[in-house]
Amino acid sequence: MAVEGGGTLSELYQSSRRLLLKTRDGLERLERLEFSSSAGAVGSPELAVAVRRDIAQIQTLCSDMDGLWRSVASKPQRDLWKRKVEQVAEEADSFRESLDRYFQRQQKRMQEAQERAELLGRANGESSHVLRIFDEEAQAMQSARNSSRMLEEASATGAAILAKYSEQRDRLKGAQRKALDVLNTLGLSNSVLRIIERRNRVDQWIKYAGMILTFVVVIAFLRWTR
Repeated sequence: MAVEGGGTLSELYQSSRRLLLKTRDGLERLERLEFSSSAGAVGSPELAVAVRRDIAQIQTLCSDMDGLWRSVASKPQRDLWKRKVEQVAEEADSFRESLDRYFQRQQKRMQEAQERAELLGRANGESSHVLRIFDEEAQAMQSARNSSRMLEEASATGAAILAKYSEQRDRLKGAQRKALDVLNTLGLSNSVLRIIERRNRVDQWIKYAGMILTFVVVIAFLRWTR
């Protein structure tokens, strides 16, 4: 649980800022490779997938932070964290749009190069090797796009699950507070209250285990698709 000033929330925010810097650097490298010689063609698909993976991780962090800033007690602090989380989410969306435009340009470039090679092949019948090279490069870029799309879908699904769990957790906490008020009114023993507190800690462990499991599934999925 985040307290005023945002302990865990602050850590998640710092992680998201580091990922934003890493993603910006990755996009700049992609652009340099794109507009330089063809030597960067082999490395571009893997780098693009890595950038997409970082963007998906930022979006997952935003989902986690969105559930935490609402629990901050102080309204000024809560409003401040709300603006920070929204800013991170907006930057992540901007990076995702830039990466999508990069994929579109690459696809167009591959198509134009293949059309030129086909024209040359009809003219002299010696471009089969060139066509094979462009086919392999086009397949690599298409595979990168497919992997990125599946990664984004998996990340969105995980974020939706975490958001739903956060919503249910807030409702359960509200019900728990009401139950504690009733128990205090009835004058029940402290042992009953301690049992409820232990149950709350177990719920916290279940939450973190679910987050870790979601992360492991995404990583396993990425390795499998690669």
